[in-house]
Amino acid sequence: MGPVASDTLGFVPQKDIVYNKLLPYADKLDSESNDILAKIKGNLSRAVQLRELWPGVLFWTRRLSTYMRLYGRKFSKEDHVLFIKLLYELVTIPKLEISMMQGLARLLINLLKKRELLSREDLELPWRPLYELQERILYSKTEHLGLNWFPNSVENVLKTLVKSCRPYFPESATQEMLEEWRPLLCPFDVTMQRAISYFDLFLPTTLPPHLHHKGFKLWFDELTGLWASVQNLPSWEVHLVNLFARLANDNIGYINWDPYIPKIFTRILRSLNLPVGSSQMLVQRYAANAYDISHVVLWVSSLLGGPSQQAQAQLSGLFNSITSFFHPSNHGRWLMKLMKLLQRLPAAVVRRLHRERYRKPTWLTPVPESHKLTEQNITDFVQSMMQPVLLAMFSKTGSLDAAQALQNLALMRPELVIPPVLEKTYPAMETLTEPHQLTATLSCMIGVARSLVSGGQRFPEGPTHMLPLLVRALPGVDPNDFSKCMITFQFIATFVTLVPLVDCSSALHERTDLTEVERKLCSASAEFEDFVLQFMDRCFALIDSSTLEQTREETETEKMTHLESLVELGLSSTFSTILTQCSLEIFKVALKKVFNFATTNIFETRVAGRMVADMCRAASKCNPVEALKRFVPHCCNAINQIAVNEEVLNEEELDKELLWNLQLLSEVTRVDGDKVLPYRTQLVQILQLTLRLKCKQGYTLACNMLHHILRSTALIYPTEYCSMPGGFHQHSRDRLPIKDWGRPGDLWNLDIQWHVPCVEETSFAFYILDLILQPELQRLQRFSQGELEMSREDVLQSLAIVQHCLLGAGSLMPPLKGEPVSELPVDLPCCSLSADVSRENYRDAICGVMRQLLRKLIFFFHTFIYGHKFIISDLLHFKGSHKHEFDSRWKRFNLVKKSMENRLHGRKQHIRALLIDRVMLQHELRKLTMEGCQYRSVHQDLMKDLLRLSTSTYSQVRSRAQGVFFTALGTYNFCCRDLIPHVLEFLKPNRRDVTQQQFKGALYCLLGNHSGVCLANLHDWDCITLTWPAIVHSGLSSAMSLEKPSIVRLFDDLADKIHRQYETIGIDFSVPEACIAVASRLMVAGKPVPPQPVPTEEELAVGRKKQQNKNTDSEGKYERLVADLLDGISNRDMPWKFEHIAIGFLSLLLRDDLPLPAPAVLFFVKSLNHDSLLVRKVAISAVAGIMKQLKRPHKKVPLWGVDSLPQTQQDWESCVFVEKTHWGYYSWPRKLMSYAPPEEQPKQNLTREEMNEREQIIFDHFSDPVFIAQLIEFLSLEDRKGKDKFSPRRFCLFKGLFRNFSDAFVPVLRPHMQRLVADSHESKQRCVAEIISGLIRGCKHWSYVKVEGLWEVLCPLLRTALTNITIETYADWGTCIATACESRDPRKLHWLFEMLMESPVNGEGGSFVDACRLYVLQGGLAQQEWRVPELLHRLLQYLEPKLTQVYKNVRERIGSVLTYIFMIDVNLPYTQPTSSPRIADFTRRVVARLKPLMEGDEEIQNHVMEENEVGEPDERTQAIKLLKTVLKWLIASAGRSFSTAVPEQLQLLPLLFKIAPVENDDSYDELKRDAKTCLSLMSQGLLYAEQIPLVLRVLQGIAGSSSWHARYTVLTYLQIMVFYNLFTFMSDQGSVDQVRALVVSLLEDEQLEVREMAATTLSGFLQCNFLSMDAPMQAHFEALCLTSLPKKKTRALGSAVDTVPSADLMRRHAGVLGLSACILSSPYDVPTWMPQLLMDLSAHLNDTQPIEMTVKKTLSNFRRTHHDNWQEHKQQFTDDQLVVLTDLLVSPCYYA
Repeated sequence: MGPVASDTLGFVPQKDIVYNKLLPYADKLDSESNDILAKIKGNLSRAVQLRELWPGVLFWTRRLSTYMRLYGRKFSKEDHVLFIKLLYELVTIPKLEISMMQGLARLLINLLKKRELLSREDLELPWRPLYELQERILYSKTEHLGLNWFPNSVENVLKTLVKSCRPYFPESATQEMLEEWRPLLCPFDVTMQRAISYFDLFLPTTLPPHLHHKGFKLWFDELTGLWASVQNLPSWEVHLVNLFARLANDNIGYINWDPYIPKIFTRILRSLNLPVGSSQMLVQRYAANAYDISHVVLWVSSLLGGPSQQAQAQLSGLFNSITSFFHPSNHGRWLMKLMKLLQRLPAAVVRRLHRERYRKPTWLTPVPESHKLTEQNITDFVQSMMQPVLLAMFSKTGSLDAAQALQNLALMRPELVIPPVLEKTYPAMETLTEPHQLTATLSCMIGVARSLVSGGQRFPEGPTHMLPLLVRALPGVDPNDFSKCMITFQFIATFVTLVPLVDCSSALHERTDLTEVERKLCSASAEFEDFVLQFMDRCFALIDSSTLEQTREETETEKMTHLESLVELGLSSTFSTILTQCSLEIFKVALKKVFNFATTNIFETRVAGRMVADMCRAASKCNPVEALKRFVPHCCNAINQIAVNEEVLNEEELDKELLWNLQLLSEVTRVDGDKVLPYRTQLVQILQLTLRLKCKQGYTLACNMLHHILRSTALIYPTEYCSMPGGFHQHSRDRLPIKDWGRPGDLWNLDIQWHVPCVEETSFAFYILDLILQPELQRLQRFSQGELEMSREDVLQSLAIVQHCLLGAGSLMPPLKGEPVSELPVDLPCCSLSADVSRENYRDAICGVMRQLLRKLIFFFHTFIYGHKFIISDLLHFKGSHKHEFDSRWKRFNLVKKSMENRLHGRKQHIRALLIDRVMLQHELRKLTMEGCQYRSVHQDLMKDLLRLSTSTYSQVRSRAQGVFFTALGTYNFCCRDLIPHVLEFLKPNRRDVTQQQFKGALYCLLGNHSGVCLANLHDWDCITLTWPAIVHSGLSSAMSLEKPSIVRLFDDLADKIHRQYETIGIDFSVPEACIAVASRLMVAGKPVPPQPVPTEEELAVGRKKQQNKNTDSEGKYERLVADLLDGISNRDMPWKFEHIAIGFLSLLLRDDLPLPAPAVLFFVKSLNHDSLLVRKVAISAVAGIMKQLKRPHKKVPLWGVDSLPQTQQDWESCVFVEKTHWGYYSWPRKLMSYAPPEEQPKQNLTREEMNEREQIIFDHFSDPVFIAQLIEFLSLEDRKGKDKFSPRRFCLFKGLFRNFSDAFVPVLRPHMQRLVADSHESKQRCVAEIISGLIRGCKHWSYVKVEGLWEVLCPLLRTALTNITIETYADWGTCIATACESRDPRKLHWLFEMLMESPVNGEGGSFVDACRLYVLQGGLAQQEWRVPELLHRLLQYLEPKLTQVYKNVRERIGSVLTYIFMIDVNLPYTQPTSSPRIADFTRRVVARLKPLMEGDEEIQNHVMEENEVGEPDERTQAIKLLKTVLKWLIASAGRSFSTAVPEQLQLLPLLFKIAPVENDDSYDELKRDAKTCLSLMSQGLLYAEQIPLVLRVLQGIAGSSSWHARYTVLTYLQIMVFYNLFTFMSDQGSVDQVRALVVSLLEDEQLEVREMAATTLSGFLQCNFLSMDAPMQAHFEALCLTSLPKKKTRALGSAVDTVPSADLMRRHAGVLGLSACILSSPYDVPTWMPQLLMDLSAHLNDTQPIEMTVKKTLSNFRRTHHDNWQEHKQQFTDDQLVVLTDLLVSPCYYA
């Protein structure tokens, strides 16, 4: 990139696409791109200055993104910055239509993508406009009311946009953001989620080090403190982790993470949700809110390295503890996460290494030397990952994840990674019984192929494995096993692409400077020829076995089956790869072999024939001269000999040999044009002979040949894809081919051999066209003018020939001529590749003939039209390559690139063939996008023809034509608006001549296909005002019949699609001044200078005027559309279906910037009482939206000071209410806005004269008692029995009514409400609940008198309601009260709370009513969060004596309420503690009351008291009841509260251990089950380091208890607790020792079950490397084993029934259990200490029970887990040990 580029361009480009420089016409590109760029700059700038958003800005921004696809960022830095600024201003226009905003945002993201191109000095973008955009769209206040319709994709686009702009936020941004969002940080409120996700999205983390004090240092301590202080994984914790991960990655080496590392890894391990222990219950939210693996991986990879090395130690610990989960026999929901972790982590480390060592330094902060990864770090990392990866190779989820992990690990340390994979691969190739093993190992080998072949210093012996692998892979080409066959093809192709197949064995004698490995390679390379020939034999066998059997001959299936076509693809691509990489000598041998195979047999042309022809084509592509010399003469002779006698040409079924030779010839000719020229006379003669064959198969093959010959002479394409430029035909003296193994292509010396058509070839192509196409066109023309009779087959044959000529020589014909269609916007002139103008333009000629033919055929059969449709399609679009083919090639290119790339070194080090492919794709992309898409009159005529075909009588023709029609709509700019009227013609109700088929065709044209344009729903007023009314009115058309299900379905689909795709269309198209200022700078900035003049004052004035006109015009169209739809609805004859469609359309037209016209308001209010439920539902939503439109704005003023309760009118007005619940918890906003005093607010209680027309309509209807009675009647009907819920839409409706009209309607509604409350039917109760919640929320701005009056009405109503509450309705009342309390100052609701607090649990009406009252109260309090401490204290005082409730449902509800009471008791850093109740005090009081249970040792039974028993129950029973409620509270709080009160819960632990049962049995009573659940949940809790000693102390106490159940449960508790807090434990050696001592002591317990559980626990701890198997421990167990047992004889006869085993036996058993635990702790491998331990164990096989049992179990388990890989494991044992083992493991024979 010297100054050369800037001379021709006039500027230094930011970054252009390198591949463009390699195109054969690269020298023309600079002037071309300058020309386009100048036009884009000029026109875009003018469009903005003239305020023409549509079509100007839209069109030119699209052009800009096309320009970037073709040339990359080929503009100066100055232009780059201006483009970004202009687009930023445009995207943040407040009223911009959403679909435009999205398009512009996508372009802006693309401009910002490569952030290294622009530093913070070049560009600064404000953050607030983006935040306002996010708020307006993602947290829209009006979307749920249906006033705004946003597309689903908008959220992702906005987030990506913020991410792209983030590096350029100003340095002051961080502080401003914190001030903006800190007030939202209230963990009890939904706003917490919002605040943290904003932090995650917006906070900039890429500031340079000297600005860190203005960046993350402002919030780091605060947010890490917050993260550490919550224990129960609330949903926002995930966002915090994402933020930390990004921070760590952007600032490696500038933050000390060491203090946090144990916490980080413990939480990562917890969030994997792995199952531990036997009886574990998962907490739901842990599964739902787990960390996002991609961020975890980023975080971990950023922590590695640095001076302390702590992270790697913990990471090894993490993998050690989870390795066994990767074993293929384990499976569960957690597996996907583990695999993702495995696959992503190496990739992240490779990315980091690339950034540290290979990336060009940019303005982003570099990693300091001290923290870069050292060689040792990399080795440690790779070693820690190898074991899990090797296990995961055979996982149930497939080997792909492991293969990707291996690919990245092998880039870093091939010598550690590849040998173990090879060890698994060789045996897998030998075995025949396990195909899964073979496919898994091969796919992993493909991943490491490149590292293996290139060898390098680290792994020089790598390449020697290549030949043995290739030869052993050959048997995989197996016709019977499809998947094996495909993976083998892929494997061979991958390796061969990397290695030139040249025999270098002669170099051994000629050169003396070879290393040992090179000598090995040279001698091995002699086998290449054998390999190629063997491979071909295998392929021939495969082909023989897949010839078409007779059965398929007769059924005439044209196609191959899907599997066969895949095999064909695999075969041909592998074979052509092999031939491309061959030396000339090997190629000649191979060619001879293929030629013989192809010419000595005759194949059928469908399956086997295609495969053979493919192989021949591969041969002729690689070396055309040699191959054509053999094939062409042979085939021509064969064909001529058979075709000597005339009658052959007219046979319907042709001779097989003729067909086969024709097929062969048509494939072989797909080579470079200049190589075909020598044979032109023979080929033309064959074409003339065969194109007129009678047999369809015959002439189709001939057409293919015509197509191929034309293509190869007319197109530009590369002619070879060898892995080194110049091929491998040199001898091995000057350069050794083995040195090129695995070498990447050199981008600057690719040396591509292009085929550019020369004069001779072009004239040959035109000669063929003149000879063949001309006569066909003349025949068709005479036929269509009626001068010539042709049969239907003849016409089809002619059409086929025409089509193939067009396909082959399309690139030589200029596009269609014609005048541009005038009333549409002007497009760019296209920069087409030069077509020869002097020749006849066949495209125009074909076009003319086809249109004549079509007129004739439309009255005839439909089959003709088949051929026709393709031709029209190609006339319109074909320029030498097809779009869909291009897309699939692009996909394939990316796949191959991924599997072979080298992410470590980057810089495009791909294989040469891939690079050439990429250049070719760039060429095709240019061809597809450069040709103009201008819509001319010719196109208009053709489109009308297509429309005629799309509405013809035959369904097949219709569907095909519609396909072409949709593609064309997407190709030509602006042709949609031109065609809509023509389509709508068919739907007009007054036309009598439309057939049903035409009607359906037109509907399909409106509907569009799934990907393309939908004509019925273009985002444009002009189009919608035409189509929507037309769809509705088509209900009156004579062709419309609702009897035909297909038509009904079409209308359903249309309505559905419009509803799904509709986005609010903009009405205000104004462009703010800021945009215009930037745009005018673009006009005068650097080169290239725009050709357009700067707009004059007059032009600017006209622009302003136009903008105003457009806005008023849009409003007019909007109102007209509403009127048209209403008109359709009011038509008496309209079928109900169309009425519904119209109402649906109307509901889409509610907006938040224009009120709905009055007639529509009237219609919707009336529809509230429509007969149809569907219409009523739409109307409810619509009226709620209308209320929002009519809301009068309230004035706000800043304020301070908050205290007493308002009791009088005076207080009420002077008291300032703070409605938002989260303010003031963490901090107050800078400027706290509150409502101004009442006298400044809009007047309440307007009289009817003061209202506007829309308000009067609503007022009249809702004041009318008859209307209201009918409405309430409808609202209290049930819709779907048992499924109905409280409806937020109806709530919004009532809230709006009472907010806008104050209490005007209360008198009318009151009697209805009293009636409904007394009725206990669920639908009636629900209806009144909806009204009441609307009332309470709607009275926000009423005066005190009114509010007081309201509560006097409401309180008695609510009391009645709560006594009539039923199982069906309690949820609705809960929702009602919760909705009513949401975001309201509690002082405004004090009446409500007082009423609810009266006496919630009084036993009246039974336990159920009590539970419900508590539920409703809880709903209200939960919304108020931390702002009602006084109420919480009162409630707690009231509930405490009632904790001993008898009824289960009341207990559960109280438990839940307690959770809410204590949820507020959480200490977050930087916040004041609230004055709400404390857990500590409560626990103290509870424990005192549970005393009686703590003391005794007796079993705790569940006494059920009879209600009528006289006398005080004793304290023990009371305590049991109390305990039940406390358990409910503990269980409920595990899922909900933010932190666990560990010290308090510990006081209850001993009691729980005492109760919890050991076995998993559901027959236990509630008390025991709850205790068990509670323990399981507590053991999973997150512990802080300082809490661990406390827990251990309690556990040690319980381990000494007399109940063995308790001791047993201690072990299960310990297992889960240690695993879920693994790294916190491991960072404190003291705790580890205590745990070990505890487990080892329990091994000697007197109870057998406890001992066995202790052994299991020990083996688990060993397995996850929490404890290690060290010498003292081993010695301890061995010593225990040697404890001698008392002799049997010495026992007296009486003691034969000795129950307690002797102490000696227990000690001895403990030793044996200890050994067995060690053996079982490594189920998948054999460590060095294991053989000795097994020998020790076997000595005890004949001890007394229970020892014998333990030994047997251990041995059988050992055998089970080591059986799979016994061959490997055997190596660890000596021969003597093996003899003993075999004896032990093989069961003794019974008959000995």
